[in-house]
Amino acid sequence: QVQLVESGGGLVQAGGSLRLSCVASGGTFRDLVLGWFRQSPGKEREFVRAISENGRDTYGIHSAEGRYTISRDNTKNTVYLQMSSLKPEATAVYYCAATAYVRRSVMTADAYDYWGQGTEVTVSS
Repeated sequence: QVQLVESGGGLVQAGGSLRLSCVASGGTFRDLVLGWFRQSPGKEREFVRAISENGRDTYGIHSAEGRYTISRDNTKNTVYLQMSSLKPEATAVYYCAATAYVRRSVMTADAYDYWGQGTEVTVSS
């Protein structure tokens, strides 16, 4: 069983930056594919970024409401989401997710078996 704990959320002004962190425990971190998702009020959870087990491959789509970079440190059991040029539309709860067995596209929530509790990001205009 893998436990994920996110941190780093908060209030930021439009145009600003934040770095989210997610620490994993209870599994073999280097075997995990990791992802970041977000959910805004009244909306479905949506994919932000994902990263392969060794960090060489990252996955993402164009985001008009900010710039996102995912990275991981396998020595610290931590995955990061660096966010910059944020717009108010990026306001959401951001979730870290993990799976050791990729059965579907890592850009879909169904691909992940473990989820953190989320960290809230608010971008003010």
